[in-house]
Amino acid sequence: MFTLAVCAEMVFRDLPFEERVRRIAQLGFQVEIWDWTTRDIDALVRTGATFSNMTGYITGTLADDDGAEELLRTAQQAIGAAHRLGCPRLNLHGTGLDSRGLPVKPAHEVTGAMWLRAHRTLDQIAELGERGGVTFCLENLNTAVDHPGVPFARAADTIALVEAVGRPGLRLNLDLYHAQIGEGNLIALVRRAGRLIGEIQVADVPGRCEPGTGEINYPAIARALEEMGYRGTIAMEAWASADDALALERFRAAFTPRPAALPA
Repeated sequence: MFTLAVCAEMVFRDLPFEERVRRIAQLGFQVEIWDWTTRDIDALVRTGATFSNMTGYITGTLADDDGAEELLRTAQQAIGAAHRLGCPRLNLHGTGLDSRGLPVKPAHEVTGAMWLRAHRTLDQIAELGERGGVTFCLENLNTAVDHPGVPFARAADTIALVEAVGRPGLRLNLDLYHAQIGEGNLIALVRRAGRLIGEIQVADVPGRCEPGTGEINYPAIARALEEMGYRGTIAMEAWASADDALALERFRAAFTPRPAALPA
């Protein structure tokens, strides 16, 4: 029913990166990566894995002129790398993130002018995606635990921007781990996001480990997604709580429909 993918940055970390990718693919999942500029693209192609998503820029920001120009320039480079990997989706954030996930340009207040500039930037990004045959996905983040100071971080913000742009080259990467920390009410959130979703990412809260290790009722979310007709990609962007292969099987189980019980 759903296409399942796993972030290679967060599991099988005792293996060389290309071996992580092969292992994930052997277990029947598509693969996601972060900063492709630090990876050997040709070696990743040789793994034979199917890639689902990767970071869609190198540097840049949404909401100021210089940063937007840089974002557009490096997004074009990301499209080239995505073509080599056969990767259909490219991930964006409200601003560039450093190696610790912190914003390169923090914003503790987001002004109206910043919203307008972000809208204009994302419209240009969507056009790049449409011309390049890829979809850019704007990801929500949490600012309470992992990414303080990131502008346009809430799912409500990313939904508003993607809806306002209204182009097929831009969709949501709806991250339910971040949304649970920042907003909660996840089933209502996925129903609100609806047709704007390009991909869903998951991890449990607290701890950012695989589904089933925390407070989020992922089987209930899976049922809600099924009922609303979502048939797209769900990606585990999570640490393994103990055994990596077991974490992937728990993820698969959370999003595999169970047969209805027979009447007594």
